[in-house]
Amino acid sequence: MDRRAIRTDLALEERERIQPEEGEVTGVKMDACEEGPDVCVTRVRILDGTGARAMGKPEGTYLTLESARMAKEDEGYHRDISEIFAGKLRELLPEGWNSLLVAGLGNHSVTSDSLGPRVVDNLWITRHIEKQGKMVSGIVPGVMAQTGMESAEIIKGIVRETGPDVVIAIDALAARSVRRLGTTIQLSDTGIQPGSGVGNHRNRLNAETLGVPVIAVGVPTVVSAAAIVYDTIDILAAALEGNQETRGLSETIRAMESQEQYQLIQELLLPRLGPMFVTPKDIDAVVKRLSFTISEGMNMAFFA
Repeated sequence: MDRRAIRTDLALEERERIQPEEGEVTGVKMDACEEGPDVCVTRVRILDGTGARAMGKPEGTYLTLESARMAKEDEGYHRDISEIFAGKLRELLPEGWNSLLVAGLGNHSVTSDSLGPRVVDNLWITRHIEKQGKMVSGIVPGVMAQTGMESAEIIKGIVRETGPDVVIAIDALAARSVRRLGTTIQLSDTGIQPGSGVGNHRNRLNAETLGVPVIAVGVPTVVSAAAIVYDTIDILAAALEGNQETRGLSETIRAMESQEQYQLIQELLLPRLGPMFVTPKDIDAVVKRLSFTISEGMNMAFFA
């Protein structure tokens, strides 16, 4: 199914929307492998402008870690996943870096948007005490409603004053699939556009706007209501198909183009619900758990 109209921040999901029979996407390469117990790492590389247009994302490398275990309690906050994350982060860090700035994007007061601030809370910050080793600084710029300033404006000023070798921006993302909420971590070397997951676009943070490499780290914490209904209709059609009496209704649903289905859903939902996004009921525990998983992985990557 072509799901390009359904919002997602995950490059993996953009690649998945293309039908297998369409073959490889020009300008896009994807590789997947198993790393550790029940952990899958997928690398999507957008190689040129053709691939960027097909995917709707900037050229660069996108690494996605997936594991259903991330959604479960773990006294060690999934240390093995932190180790895998650390290894992938090292792949994206520029060689010979000495100082970096970690920007925790989002709103500490909104649980589903608090991943970035919580990760910064748990980092080893060393710039004020370490002048010869690895210097790590952190900032939680807040959101415009709190500060009256764009996150990009604040971070640009800090980069200009402190001169880090690289910026790592952490933010909550939107997924297309419910099963990826709280079970997926994406890393990329392309920068990030704060708020894009929920349609609240802000100025982009990347090497062009900041003058230094920008690595983006995110976890999907929300999915659009339209995407849930879209998936539900697909499941419903499959269920109806298995019954002789309702098979005709299933065929009617499947006869509609996927884009027509999604457009109909939008037309029905938007006037009543608006651009609604949905988050799991246990999102507080999910964000707390994964903020530790990511912060520990970052500490390993920086200082191990």
